[in-house]
Amino acid sequence: MWDFEHAPLNAPLALRYRIDRMSPAECAARLGSGRADIGLIPIAALASNPGLLVVPGCTIASKGRVRSLLLVRRANRPLAALRTVAADTASRTTVAYARILFHKWENPTVPFVPLAADLDVMLDRADGAILIGDPALLALEERANRFERTGEELVYHDLAEEWRNLTGLPFVSAVWGSTACGGFVDERIAADFNQSRIHGQENIPALVAEWAAKLPLPEQTIHAYLTTNIHYCLDEECLEGMRGFFRMAAELGVLPAYRLPGLTA
Repeated sequence: MWDFEHAPLNAPLALRYRIDRMSPAECAARLGSGRADIGLIPIAALASNPGLLVVPGCTIASKGRVRSLLLVRRANRPLAALRTVAADTASRTTVAYARILFHKWENPTVPFVPLAADLDVMLDRADGAILIGDPALLALEERANRFERTGEELVYHDLAEEWRNLTGLPFVSAVWGSTACGGFVDERIAADFNQSRIHGQENIPALVAEWAAKLPLPEQTIHAYLTTNIHYCLDEECLEGMRGFFRMAAELGVLPAYRLPGLTA
């Protein structure tokens, strides 16, 4: 979002776009109901809204460890023996990935209990917990402190890393979706969003300083997250990752069958 938030391009872009901020799930809901034209959406939303188009070039993905998508479990309870998993309700996509992984971990019917992102509360209610975004990053930072406080040994699974290890594919979380008419995304829209992505990657130090003032995380943690953990380009490997995700999700009954429209990186 760099160009939409910073001079010199934020002013001309404001003449063409009105930006509303909300959760990814709400972005998808607004697109699906026609109340928005473009939205950064969890990729699972595409299966429920097959008429949406994907703006080429941009993604939120990871090709290894991501650190902001965690499954935390008690060390004395193996993955195949988990009886319940408390799931952060913020992302349907991460839960869909997790359900596929649990099939591969030979625990396909483990119940997911929707709870807000509070690790202590979640583990009071379940054997494992799925944390997404800032709560996951904070849980990793507080890992040693929590052990000293509770004495409870936990295992922290990075879901993107687990996905890569089991499938060989990137973990693709989100893309820009569009309700553009005519069956294609306007080239100017794609250019605006891709240019903003590129300029954001060129201004990582400024973004680190900006977010360090908002989050109780060390600057080096934020820098590593923005430069190493997150992959922003919807390249051919990520497109193949999306195709693999939708294929497995449909085969296992996790999501409705969905075929990703023809896209080139």
